[in-house]
Amino acid sequence: MKPAMETAAEETTEQSQERKGCFECCIKCLGGVPYASLVATILCFSGVALFCGCGHVALTGTVSILEQHFSSNASDHALLTEVIQLMQYVIYGIASFFFLYGIILLAEGFYTTSAVKEMHSEFKTTACGRCISGMFVFLTYILGVAWLGVFGFSAVPVFMFYNIWSSCEVLKGLPVNYTTTAEQICVDIRQYGIIPWNALPGKACGTALGNICSTNEFYMSYHLFIVACAGAGATVIALLIYMMATTYNYAVLKFKSREDCCTKF
Repeated sequence: MKPAMETAAEETTEQSQERKGCFECCIKCLGGVPYASLVATILCFSGVALFCGCGHVALTGTVSILEQHFSSNASDHALLTEVIQLMQYVIYGIASFFFLYGIILLAEGFYTTSAVKEMHSEFKTTACGRCISGMFVFLTYILGVAWLGVFGFSAVPVFMFYNIWSSCEVLKGLPVNYTTTAEQICVDIRQYGIIPWNALPGKACGTALGNICSTNEFYMSYHLFIVACAGAGATVIALLIYMMATTYNYAVLKFKSREDCCTKF
C-alpha cells in the first residue's frame, strides 16, 4: 500500500505543479501586454471611426442644407461641393491609414515586451530595430501635431451650427410685445466664407430660419459634427499616449541595447 500511496502523492504533486505552471504562464503573458499601446489603439480606432463616419454624413447634410436654404444657384456653391467631396474621399484614406498604423504600433508594443524577450531568450536589439523604433517616434509626433490641426478644424462647423441653433432658440423665445421682430433675426452664412457674397439668398431670417431649425437634417448634422469633433479629440489623446509609449520604447532600446532587457510599456 505504501508504494501506491507514494505514487498517488507524486501524481497529485505533478498535477499541482502543472496547474501552478499554467497559472504563472498566464500571469507572465498578462504582465507582458503593452497596456498603454493597447488603450491607445482602442481609443485611436474609436476616435477615427467617429470622426470619419459622423463627419462624412454631416458633410453630406451640410451640402443639402446649403442647396435648399442658402444658395439657389448651383454655380455659387460648386467649389464648396467639390471640396466636400474631396474631403469625403480623404476621410476614407484616413480611416484606412490609421487602421493599419494602429495595428503596427500595437504589434511594435507587443514585440518590445518582456513576454517576447522570455519567449526568445536570445533577444537582442539591432541598429535596424532602433532605427525603425525611432521612425515610429518621429511619425507619431508628426501625426499628433497634424491631428491637433484637424481637431481645431473640426470645431469650425460646430461653431457655425451652434450660431444657427442659438439664433433659432432666440427666435422661439421671442416675446410677442418685444420691439425686435422675427424677421430681424437672421443668419448670414456668407460671413463664414463658404459661399460667395453674391450668392442668393445667402441668409435666412424669421420664418425661413425657423424652417431650417425645424428640420431633422439640421439637428442631425449639428450633432454629428459634435461627435466628429469629439472623435478627433479622442484621436489626439490616443496619439499622445502613442508618443509616450514609442518614446519610452525607443529610449529603452537605445540606452539598454546591450543588455538583456525590454520594456513593458
